[in-house]
Amino acid sequence: MIPRLSIVVPFYDVERYLAACLDSLARQTFRDFEVVLVDDGSRDGSAAIARDFCARDPRFRLVTQENQGLGPARNTGVTHARGEYLTFVDSDDLVPRHAYELLVGSLDRTSSSIAGGNARRFNNTSGVRQSYVHRIAYATDRPATHVLEFPELAVDRMVWNKVYRRRFWDQFDFKFPAIRYEDYPVTLKAHIDAVTVDCLAAPVYYWRERESGESITQLKFQIGNLEDRVVSAERVLDIVDRKAPGLRPGVHGHLAQIDLTTVVQAFGAAPDHEAPALLELGRRLTRRLLPEVFEKASSFQRMEYYGLQSGDVELLQRLARFRADGGLAAGPRARRHPVLPWRFRGHYPGLPETAGVPSEVYRLSRADLDLRAAVTELTWDDDALIVRGTAEIHHLRATADATLRISLLAGTRETPLESERFDVPDARGEQRPAGFTARVPRELLASVAANRGAVQLLATVRSGRVRRRKLINSQVQYPAGARIADDWFQPVRANDGRLLLRRMNGDPELTGAVADGDTLVLTGRLPGAVDDPVLRLTRAAREIRVPLDLGPGGVFTARVPAGAVVDAASPDDPFLGRTVLIPKIGGKLILITGLDRAVSVPHGDRMLSVSRSPGQYLNLIEAPARASVSDLGIDGDLVTVSGPCRPGVDHRGIVWRRFLPNSDDAVDTVCRITDDGVTWSAEVDLAALGAADETDWTLFARADGELPYAVQVETFALTGLPRRLGRHRLYARAGTLHLETS
Repeated sequence: MIPRLSIVVPFYDVERYLAACLDSLARQTFRDFEVVLVDDGSRDGSAAIARDFCARDPRFRLVTQENQGLGPARNTGVTHARGEYLTFVDSDDLVPRHAYELLVGSLDRTSSSIAGGNARRFNNTSGVRQSYVHRIAYATDRPATHVLEFPELAVDRMVWNKVYRRRFWDQFDFKFPAIRYEDYPVTLKAHIDAVTVDCLAAPVYYWRERESGESITQLKFQIGNLEDRVVSAERVLDIVDRKAPGLRPGVHGHLAQIDLTTVVQAFGAAPDHEAPALLELGRRLTRRLLPEVFEKASSFQRMEYYGLQSGDVELLQRLARFRADGGLAAGPRARRHPVLPWRFRGHYPGLPETAGVPSEVYRLSRADLDLRAAVTELTWDDDALIVRGTAEIHHLRATADATLRISLLAGTRETPLESERFDVPDARGEQRPAGFTARVPRELLASVAANRGAVQLLATVRSGRVRRRKLINSQVQYPAGARIADDWFQPVRANDGRLLLRRMNGDPELTGAVADGDTLVLTGRLPGAVDDPVLRLTRAAREIRVPLDLGPGGVFTARVPAGAVVDAASPDDPFLGRTVLIPKIGGKLILITGLDRAVSVPHGDRMLSVSRSPGQYLNLIEAPARASVSDLGIDGDLVTVSGPCRPGVDHRGIVWRRFLPNSDDAVDTVCRITDDGVTWSAEVDLAALGAADETDWTLFARADGELPYAVQVETFALTGLPRRLGRHRLYARAGTLHLETS
């Protein structure tokens, strides 16, 4: 029988990743598919892995060819595909189990030409996180839309997070060019030619970011790679000019931000003999881009553009090295105009104006001199919320005579807060009075009118003639809330980064959790009567109902058997092998008000654990039994992390791991391990991690016969991060624990 869906998977020398990729396809809940494997001349053991899958599962078929590159290999796969629908998977990536059920189901309902979904980036050191280029286009479900109606789709440049109607694919005769970055010209043309497109907010693709520089995207500074990038960009520009001129501003801006920036960055590492070719590539692309792209650019980008137009290779090399060394995070110091004191110029190290760059290129606009204010730590004492953070005007040096005011903003009402300034390393690493501590009294929060909803913090900084005001952002991932009178106040990070202090009432509350064998016993209270006294646990394509045992005063108890939840064959996250379930009562999320540690129960080699969201709502996580961190700290020169012992888990192999540049190989620093059967602990001296170099270490667990994995930090422990001791910083990135030496 002809399958409904054809999945084309080209591969070339990916034996380290291919089996995991194909296993994620074999586990799909949508079963009516074929996988067309295209061996593009692999020299390693990839073909043997592919043949093994074909022997075990008749839905997998293998096609071989001489090495021609990813684009032609995809075209070969399409010629052998028979399905009603068509999709593509890169051989080092993963596909969530419900992906094709969601995408094909959407096309069946809407009759659109394409259905696309959200994507996640993943690797060991950075965990799983939102893909930057997909964050806007797939923020919400949008059935039957179009790129001309929703222009954000114009920068959705990847081919693999989509299912295409095969009749549509053949009608417009889509072909991948024999270049790298072959996706964008095909994807953009498909978006334009489509009748309608379905956008799904659910993640349907996991995009691997390797620790090394082996993949195409991470070898981006090679001259051949850059040539293909520019050719791809030119094809995209041709498509827009010919078929959708209204998309020019967005597409041109995207190419300037991503592709042109990459070409200029290459000057920092390219040998001198490649400089002329790089210069020509940069000029080719800038000649095609709209002038207003550069008129709206930052001063740094204007200098890059000037360097390309003037042919100043030395300037481009300096700019590229400045960017590579992290200079843009701090920016250049501002200098006043010698004649017009209200104007400022950016003074880039090693880039004096005598280099011949016109002074206008150095000009810093008012927008460039913006206030950067962020909270780095939030703690509660008996009287107040203690806020620690940094505030500095970008490009200006923080000085003792500058003034800082922190205010609580409720609607339009500002209330100044008691605050102090102190020296911290600023954005350039200099000890400057850019740090602040402010106290938000509990009484003040309680006095804010209930109808105000969330309140915010406002920073006002004056440095000389420059005065800036800005709402304060938050860098705290999992802040703790507190009860004030009858209400719960919860610090949260808004989608745009702002810190919100949100008054919470009317939600069900979790006041406790304990383990009873392999059952989680949850206790709490309800804000009022509920029509359906059931705890509902929801995930991508399933709902589990757990009855509530109700007591006086709205108290409830729910017994959640791990066996009813554990689903080892179909975790939603194909990389971490776990599923996050969202508990609700009466359609409402459950606020955690009486628990500050995770509680877990085992079920075979899996665990069911109580967790919390960034907004302090209850989550349940079903995952493999692995080492996890519940406590951490820095004491003098000693870093200690610890966590609960898990049945069947070897906790003796906890190490701090640093990956070598341009390699998947790593250096491990072994920890001193203690294990009393209840808690394991791992200690390491900071000196053993190499204090002289800028390094980033990730906590790993390794055991005989198993693949090493990055140790996750339990969400309750994330309230204590980040922590800093001198040049060292302990922090989490997408749940993985890092120790950074700066």
